[in-house]
Amino acid sequence: MKTRVTEIFGIDYPIVQAGMVWCSGWRLASAVSNAGGLGIIGAGSMHPEILKEHIEKCKQATQKPFAVNVPLLYPDITQLMNIIVETGVKIVFTSAGNPKIWTPFLKQHGIKVVHVVSSAKFAVKSEEAGVAAVVAEGFEAGGHNGREETTTLCLIPQVVDAVKIPVIAAGGISSGKSMLAAIALGAEGVQVGSRFVASEESSAHKNFKNKIIQTGEGETLLTLKELTPVRLIKNKFFNLVEEAKKNGASAEELKILLGKGRAKKGMFEGDLEEGELEIGQVSGLIKNIQPAAEIVQEIMQEFEEGIRKLKGL
Repeated sequence: MKTRVTEIFGIDYPIVQAGMVWCSGWRLASAVSNAGGLGIIGAGSMHPEILKEHIEKCKQATQKPFAVNVPLLYPDITQLMNIIVETGVKIVFTSAGNPKIWTPFLKQHGIKVVHVVSSAKFAVKSEEAGVAAVVAEGFEAGGHNGREETTTLCLIPQVVDAVKIPVIAAGGISSGKSMLAAIALGAEGVQVGSRFVASEESSAHKNFKNKIIQTGEGETLLTLKELTPVRLIKNKFFNLVEEAKKNGASAEELKILLGKGRAKKGMFEGDLEEGELEIGQVSGLIKNIQPAAEIVQEIMQEFEEGIRKLKGL
């Protein structure tokens, strides 16, 4: 399958693995890239020297294109960007910030830039900033999310109508069927997060992976809008946050409750009660832990089967 997304990145399939903190190291990124998609190293949970190590190991593990995701609110972002340039990374996905700040710098060094947005308004601003494509991420997605609560089904056609650059759909996409729906809405690729968290190569703790495949319908919720909206599995920490909000906690009090390292504690260290467990609504559909290559192949096979069924109607 060829779209502008496959052409821009030089990949076989328009499947992008999301750059998820604590879950997206070089093993997962290289496995997805080797399978024909675009693997992404998630720099948001990495110190600069760790990112450099992951980039070098990924280059050794795959000859295929891969990317790095950089949240623009990262404190040592200048160091990260310099490492990306020095190590010859060709594709960068940015998120959580203004793409106009770093896109010109990256493009100057021959790097293709993609920005993650949650609204058509910010998709237009990203296009104006010069990005090659946008990821339009709906409310269903795991981790940090848009405040607008626009679902993927509503968001994708609005973004497609608003910009001329390719749109990559994200949020609630984990199968060939959901990929087919996104393509029908005008997207030219999909970004898959939650299902890859539960892959064998994901750096997520095995406790977190097992929790994902046990999570049912309605067991995730968007919270912490007072700070930065994030979708979490309900657990002891989640209940503490909700109770604090119910009692009128200020943003500063919520910051103290959040503390430091909650995401690492939950997703990387496997503390299922005291940690943040960031995952999408689609976790209710994920039933087993698989190799990343098998996930890519299953998505494409189901996608092609879906096309054949539609042609038969």
